[in-house]
Amino acid sequence: MIGDKFVKNILKDINTYSKNFKQHWLEYIALFIGIDIFTQVLVIPVFRYVTTGILKAGAIPFISYQNIIIIITTHTLVFLCLILELAILLLVIYGGFALILLGIREISQEKFTFRFLLKELIQTYKSVRISSVLLLALYFLLIVPFADIVYRTPLLAKIQIPEFILDFLMRNVWLASGLIIFYILAFVFGIRLILTLPIMIYQRKKTLVAMKESWKLTSHKQWLTILSRLVVLGISAGLILFVFYLLVYFCQLGLDHLSKALSFGFATFNLILVQAISEFVAIGISVISILIVIKPLDDFIVQTQVTSEKRKSIKIMDLCLITIFLLAAGVNNILYLKGTEMQRPITISHRGVSDKNGVQNTIPALKKTAKLHPDYIEIDLHETKDKQFVVMHDENLKKLAGIDKTPKDSTLNQLTKITLHEDGHHAKIASFDQYLKAAAKLKQKLLIEVKTTPNDSPKMLERFNKKYSKLILKRNYQVQSLDYRVIEGLHQINPKLFVLYIQPYNFTYPQSLADGYSMEYSTLNNDFIWQAQLQNKPVYAWTVNESNIMMKMMYENVNGIITDRLVELNNTIKDFEDKRSNANKLLNYILILPEKE
Repeated sequence: MIGDKFVKNILKDINTYSKNFKQHWLEYIALFIGIDIFTQVLVIPVFRYVTTGILKAGAIPFISYQNIIIIITTHTLVFLCLILELAILLLVIYGGFALILLGIREISQEKFTFRFLLKELIQTYKSVRISSVLLLALYFLLIVPFADIVYRTPLLAKIQIPEFILDFLMRNVWLASGLIIFYILAFVFGIRLILTLPIMIYQRKKTLVAMKESWKLTSHKQWLTILSRLVVLGISAGLILFVFYLLVYFCQLGLDHLSKALSFGFATFNLILVQAISEFVAIGISVISILIVIKPLDDFIVQTQVTSEKRKSIKIMDLCLITIFLLAAGVNNILYLKGTEMQRPITISHRGVSDKNGVQNTIPALKKTAKLHPDYIEIDLHETKDKQFVVMHDENLKKLAGIDKTPKDSTLNQLTKITLHEDGHHAKIASFDQYLKAAAKLKQKLLIEVKTTPNDSPKMLERFNKKYSKLILKRNYQVQSLDYRVIEGLHQINPKLFVLYIQPYNFTYPQSLADGYSMEYSTLNNDFIWQAQLQNKPVYAWTVNESNIMMKMMYENVNGIITDRLVELNNTIKDFEDKRSNANKLLNYILILPEKE
């Protein structure tokens, strides 16, 4: 009986707020689309341009763990400017939340006007103190993992931990345990502090006071009430979208039997329908979620009414924003369905293996992987004790050989006698010369990553260029490095070499001496790709192993994809390029959709 009552209360609350959304859906959608357009068109580009400009003024091509200490110690003014920009960014994110929360409150209480919303936003900003910025940063850190569940803002969605860092942490038991504990604590604190922003914005209280109030209001069963309603809402919306996507897909399968022109027309319409309904449901979830969250604050909401004349002007503005969204979607859909902007990405095998078919960076794995016909096989180079080059990724032999030594501790002759073990395979360490010889026989192109350590010899790049540059140029191989000093050094020594700069995350627009970029996929976006391609510099995404992410990268028009799963990549490309079926293209987009938002 108690369980039935609990479920009925959940469904009753969700139904109540769903009715509110249905009643004012036009205003809610316009609110979110308007903020989204403003963020994507103005806020994000401005911050990227400012960051790029600050770094350019300081003659700093990038921000990375490699140079952050140097920036702090030798470019103090640049560092202070970046800190100031970060503080402003936090306030802008806060403003985005404020617009959403104030807009939802005003729309739900039928008192929404643009003038009143702007006035309320200004008053909200006045209540924020400089001392609150650090607390806001901590608060946003806690809610980032759950931002899309309740607080759906396009700006906060751009802030995420790169996948390669999470992957690295999960490989170590202690680091993985620490990460899990962090997420558990972030979840607990995130739920208990979920009312912080509404209290700050609605009651205009200081951050610390709002945190304490939120902690008090979410004690006992209140947090469970909020969480249970959010979970049920999420599951319900997921099921609705799943059924809707299936219906649209099967409908398009039948429509594909019509003439080419009719099939294309229906596919364009269905794709717009998919985007519109997906956006409608996503906004609905956000609105209902926020209404659920702020329920304990209902006593602080004062109702007023807006005149019918003002509501009419608001609806006209709402329709204009929605029309812009639909027109932009329609143009993109036509280009997507026609495939006029799509290009086949270069396929690159990560560390010379595919689906664990051998030991990474070894010749037996090269021979197996070459049969899958990748455009390039990516390998890693380290300098040895006798100043030769060995094909190896890790800076230590312990993981693959069980020997606690680095390549710099041994000569090339000693290293090539060592047997490596990985994924049930074993193979000898290969010298770069041996690997080049094997690749030449297989007519396989290489993407060569130059690894660096503090113990490398001063003339390493000069020797690399002198010994291998003619062969690299002749065979159209490419070079890349995570160390920007390699990019600068090789560019100065031999500008003819095609050298890419590996970036683990994306803060700015591309600006460097590199001929192209390899970027970790989770922070890579269309803006960076477009800006790089305007400079005739290709962009490769790494390390992409899931088909939906592969499709997302292709949709973003990336130039190359580095993967551990070549077969999956080849099949995904073939499926993505299939021009016979509009239903297939529609399904591909549906699979991409969760990754695009």
